[in-house]
Amino acid sequence: MVASLQQDTYPGYEPTVVVGYSPENDDRGIREAEEIFSLGPGQVAGLCGIPGSGLTRLGLALLAPYANKGSLACIDVRGWMSPPAAWEMGIEPEQLVVVRSGDIITWGRIVATLLDGVGGVYAEVPPGVKDAALRKLVAKARTQRTPLVLRPVVGELPSGIAHLHLKVREVAWFGTDAGHGRLRMRRTLLDASGKSTRGMERTIEVEDDGTNNLRVVSHMGTQTSRRLA
Repeated sequence: MVASLQQDTYPGYEPTVVVGYSPENDDRGIREAEEIFSLGPGQVAGLCGIPGSGLTRLGLALLAPYANKGSLACIDVRGWMSPPAAWEMGIEPEQLVVVRSGDIITWGRIVATLLDGVGGVYAEVPPGVKDAALRKLVAKARTQRTPLVLRPVVGELPSGIAHLHLKVREVAWFGTDAGHGRLRMRRTLLDASGKSTRGMERTIEVEDDGTNNLRVVSHMGTQTSRRLA
């Protein structure tokens, strides 16, 4: 779902300059993006962005490779979780467990319990959860070697706890330009950071056409970018 960003995709967007572009560099960018969008056992990803930006599908895609190791659990705080979003990522219905909980105390207990017995956990984080509680859950995920994706409903995760942090910068929908029509595609521009990017912030565009494909298209990749003045 990763594609290049055209200059006119987002009105007012300052174009990104990719230095030294060549087909060889583009292939390298594709490989780097695939590495970034790979979550190892016990690693934690943090997602931050507005509703509708595709983060749920992206988080589920990070966990999909672990479906053959056990059920995948989703903690649904807002009540918006749609099981088809997981099925479209290749997660079979019998491999998906959805738990709805927005209470701060029970939420932490549920996540801790699930980390003991499932293949991976996608958890929305309700407002008010303390940083110390999140760090304990992250430590348990590492100990149990269970991949964990955290998506705060409000705000961001504490600094340094996520192996991969993805923050939405821009999002655009295509197919309803005239106020009606069929929605064809969503493009989301992300800032990626953390250990997975070797400490450098990367800019990645995710293209979602409703399939379960994750693909990197030319020109953007995961190149470190600079802005035009």
